[in-house]
Amino acid sequence: MRILIDRTYAERAPHSGTAIYLRRLIEALGPEAVPVWNTRRRDRGGGGVRSVRNLATDRWWEEVELPRLAREHGAEVIHHPLPAVTHRPRGARVVVTLHDLAFERLPEMFDPRFRRYAQRSHRAAVRLADAVICVSETTARDVRELWGVGAERIVVAHHGPGQTLPARPRSPAPEHFLYVGDEEPRKDLPTLLAAHERYRATVPDPLPLVRVGGAGAPASAERLADLYARAAALVHPCLYEGFGLTLLEAMGAGTPVIAARVAGAAEVCGETALWCEPRSVEQFAAAMARIGRGEAGELSEAGRRRAAQFSWSASARAHRDAYSLALR
Repeated sequence: MRILIDRTYAERAPHSGTAIYLRRLIEALGPEAVPVWNTRRRDRGGGGVRSVRNLATDRWWEEVELPRLAREHGAEVIHHPLPAVTHRPRGARVVVTLHDLAFERLPEMFDPRFRRYAQRSHRAAVRLADAVICVSETTARDVRELWGVGAERIVVAHHGPGQTLPARPRSPAPEHFLYVGDEEPRKDLPTLLAAHERYRATVPDPLPLVRVGGAGAPASAERLADLYARAAALVHPCLYEGFGLTLLEAMGAGTPVIAARVAGAAEVCGETALWCEPRSVEQFAAAMARIGRGEAGELSEAGRRRAAQFSWSASARAHRDAYSLALR
């Protein structure tokens, strides 16, 4: 089986979760995967002429160039890792990955223009695809409930443990709390910042909060491994998760997790996280105080064991199931 995988978005956003997903999946699929990308695509245009050009370029890529490349490479399946439409290419089937339906579950947290675009384009892509890959049971349930997609068309393929990080021993004396992510409204950074201020006001020697990613300084794999090793905990107040790649990454490094108890996060962490009610400044502050006193050491090893249950080889097997489903 040969699979043409569109990695255009990963070329534009190489440090994103989607880029990590694509890189690790392509490695796990091996020679079956044929990665291609749209070299004509430019950065976001901000709603002007460049946006119109980008839209036209996207349509040409999805409807003309991808089918041509599929024929050229003898690919039986075209895989869109973000929902996109390719209308019935000759000799190939289409599979899309749906990461989450946050724009449906938390509509107030998205720009109305993006929400309307995603509702229209992503739903159309899912409707027309021969098979739909969901990264979690949480996303699969949302697709069934909100969009009426039949379970027989869906394959759940959990991610593996994020990017490859150098092994680091856990620091015996944690130096900080860690947030890894961006400032997207659903990440609920205001709750984290307010909780950390309350924590600082209630303990004698508070640990600082380090932010990396879109909400802070960028970090290499080496730097991120060091930050995880020296963190008392990863603090993750996100209000909705399709999967939670950062959670799995932290657990694999042996870093305890403090998180808002939402379905996607709970699916990844099980009972190995210190859970808080979403938006609860008080509970997040209390959790930081508890872990800062060294009262949650058991979460480190429990998290490692939980993370070991996820692998990119298992994810690749589930993807192959989806490709086979599409071909049937």
